[in-house]
Amino acid sequence: MTSIKLGMPINYAGDFRETIANLADFESVGVSRIAVPEAYSFDAVSQLGYIAAKTETMELQTAILPMYSRTPTNLAMTAAGLDYISGGRAVLGIGASGPQVIEGFHGVKYDFPLGRARENADICRKVWRREKVEYAGKYYTLPLDAEHGGSGLGKALKIINHPVRERIPMLLAAIGPKNVELAAELFEEFQPFLFHPEYVDAAFGEPLAAGKAKRDRALGDLGIVVQAAALVTEDQDAIAAALETVRHHAALYIGGMGARGKNFYNSLVVRYGYADEAKLIQDLYLDGKKAEAAAAVPDELVRAMSLIGPKSYVAERVAAFKAAGVTVILASASAGTHPERVETMAALREYFD
Repeated sequence: MTSIKLGMPINYAGDFRETIANLADFESVGVSRIAVPEAYSFDAVSQLGYIAAKTETMELQTAILPMYSRTPTNLAMTAAGLDYISGGRAVLGIGASGPQVIEGFHGVKYDFPLGRARENADICRKVWRREKVEYAGKYYTLPLDAEHGGSGLGKALKIINHPVRERIPMLLAAIGPKNVELAAELFEEFQPFLFHPEYVDAAFGEPLAAGKAKRDRALGDLGIVVQAAALVTEDQDAIAAALETVRHHAALYIGGMGARGKNFYNSLVVRYGYADEAKLIQDLYLDGKKAEAAAAVPDELVRAMSLIGPKSYVAERVAAFKAAGVTVILASASAGTHPERVETMAALREYFD
């Protein structure tokens, strides 16, 4: 069975310095990866640089850097810099985000996410190998010559510093079939969202198989990184409250993250077999009925995506994630205090051995 790492994400909100000051406690109970998100919040990289100085062993994952807001070489430089200051602990997570963020917040055209992801991976690895960055892709041309709108004065350069590693692990956030196939072909890891382990084959089986058939053996086995809310308790009221939080979070994505006909998360839930429920959740959410949309999220889906319940139940769910090929669970502890969150992560760690 697949070995599995315990990680945790850092929230957008909250007291960042207090959270980071307490990271040593999580590190001491076996949390081996920290992931910092970047949507249209504070940037992830400056926070990860701070975290690098406060931790010793944790992997540091960007979760997720939008491809469109940085050039491929800037992504490569950023990951190499983070890898350098952390002693080789960086994981470069990238993704396409969506047109509402990319065009709305960044003012950059959202186009060809699949092709751009492939070329980003190619260019990053050239930079880390300290090759001169010469690339004639469909979407990126380096150096940018006059034919492609440049001045003609660009020079093929290689990164000045020697990266700690010439292959920093790359992760692609992917839920659509073509993106999943690309992740399985070209990336060390892929990170789906709203992950239901019992339906991994129904949702991702064909594209994973197609991508792995083209995969370079030097990449090793494909890792799967997922997020899951976590709470280990016998308290039924606490369980209900934690599940309700998951339900509202799921409704936000299934119902509200995208327009009708252009919501990747809604399409994913349809592939899980919840076509009618997905439509209802979206209709309610886009009509402003957020509480009703959350109530419409199937209880089975909420529980399957989470690690919430008594010890024996949580152990079963961890086993289900392992059986689905998951290699890293980024667990969000639902407990109310720091000691309780550390206790939750320590309890989870027992099931990861």
